[in-house]
Amino acid sequence: MVKKIISENMVELELPVLLQIYLVVNVKRIVKYRKQVEGQKKIPPPPVEVAGEKEYVVEEILDRQEKRGKMKYLVKWKGYTAEENTCEGLENLKNAIKKVEEFEKEKFEEEI
Repeated sequence: MVKKIISENMVELELPVLLQIYLVVNVKRIVKYRKQVEGQKKIPPPPVEVAGEKEYVVEEILDRQEKRGKMKYLVKWKGYTAEENTCEGLENLKNAIKKVEEFEKEKFEEEI
């Protein structure tokens, strides 16, 4: 639940302490909750095969974080729910480098 509007782009959330996440977030990160109806769970698409290896399609890069000197990207996979987002290094995103570049460009422009 939104507790307080900080600015045009930022809001403070009211969440349980156990979640251990930042309470102030960009409004772009907020989406309306849609409950899945029992029995209507979406079946994710199978991986595609690229050069003999199974790969999943990157829908969007959501965030990045440096861990142990390496950049890790939070990935939203096409056809999968937010609960199935994962952090991946560039070595696992070779075929999605355009998505990474788009994310970096967008993030860089926001910081200016």
